[in-house]
Amino acid sequence: MKTLLLGDLSPSEITNPLFEEKEIEKLFNDTISVFQGNDMNFVNLECALTDSKKEIEKFGPALKATPGVADVLAEIGVNCCGLSNNHIFDFGKQGVKDTLDALNEAGIEYTGFGDNYEDSRKNIVFEKDGEKVAIIAVCEHEFSYALEDRMGSRPYDEYDTIEDIANAKKENDRVIVIYHGGKEFCKYPSPRVMKACRAMVKNGADVVLCQHSHCIGCYEEYMGGHILYGQGNFHFVVSWDWIDKSIWNNCLAVKYDTKTNKIEFIPFVVKDGGIAIAKGEEKEEILSKFEKRNEELKNGEWKAGWHAFCESVKDNYIKVIREGYAENATDRENARFAHYLDCEAHTDVWRELCPTYNMTNEK
Repeated sequence: MKTLLLGDLSPSEITNPLFEEKEIEKLFNDTISVFQGNDMNFVNLECALTDSKKEIEKFGPALKATPGVADVLAEIGVNCCGLSNNHIFDFGKQGVKDTLDALNEAGIEYTGFGDNYEDSRKNIVFEKDGEKVAIIAVCEHEFSYALEDRMGSRPYDEYDTIEDIANAKKENDRVIVIYHGGKEFCKYPSPRVMKACRAMVKNGADVVLCQHSHCIGCYEEYMGGHILYGQGNFHFVVSWDWIDKSIWNNCLAVKYDTKTNKIEFIPFVVKDGGIAIAKGEEKEEILSKFEKRNEELKNGEWKAGWHAFCESVKDNYIKVIREGYAENATDRENARFAHYLDCEAHTDVWRELCPTYNMTNEK
């Protein structure tokens, strides 16, 4: 089975008008050719497709786009959307209802969302010529994940997710895991993320793709499985001046052949308000830096890269610690502290910045 696996898609104030007008050539340029000839084209839908204006309480932007985005995705060949991420619930239950209605009307299947925690754990399986491929889409604990008594995205659980992967492997030829997690803007995995992804492969995952970081990370082949620690955005063109566009504006499209277990990475870049296939020097620069980081996974230098990133965001993390539940703390400051405790990516940084005596005692 030929598959195309893509990262975060979220129309913005720049691109939403183009989606509304179905300006496909401007939006996707020559990347449309990559969608052709595949049995499955998967995209992580990093927003609600709704006209609702009622945002949930959260930190960070609430993302939405016109429901007509689903028709555009269907037209370019997308036949499956992942909904396990930290933005799909940004406009609450109404936003989710509108999103699911739009996808259903466009004939696009979806996975990674359910009426409650147990319901969210349902896999989606694609079948062709007797071959069965399961997709398991999970996210870290931020603003959208399902609870025992509330709808939401399928959350990563260090016990249940591993069990789900093992069970899926018993019933399917291939298992693809989409892991929406890791630290945003970091090109290296945390030690926990690396351990988790390797455990997924040990228990039956053939491909593990880490999304959410908004940048291209690094790759390793591990025990016959493929792990990409950071795929980058697929289509997320923004004007925000607080982000580093040099990493935000490129990504890797992943082509995976389930029969041969071969994987291919195709770099995309932002061009003229849309995206295009990277070429020439731009392509070479993206891939050479990617290969360098891949070597750092092998020789251990990635640990220094991870630590340096944590040091670069230290002031913010220490600020959250100091303000949370302090004598004059606001409800918002307390809520941010609680969120940082809840989310694995944030606690990964805290553990790196705040080692215990057990980590520093004599060796």
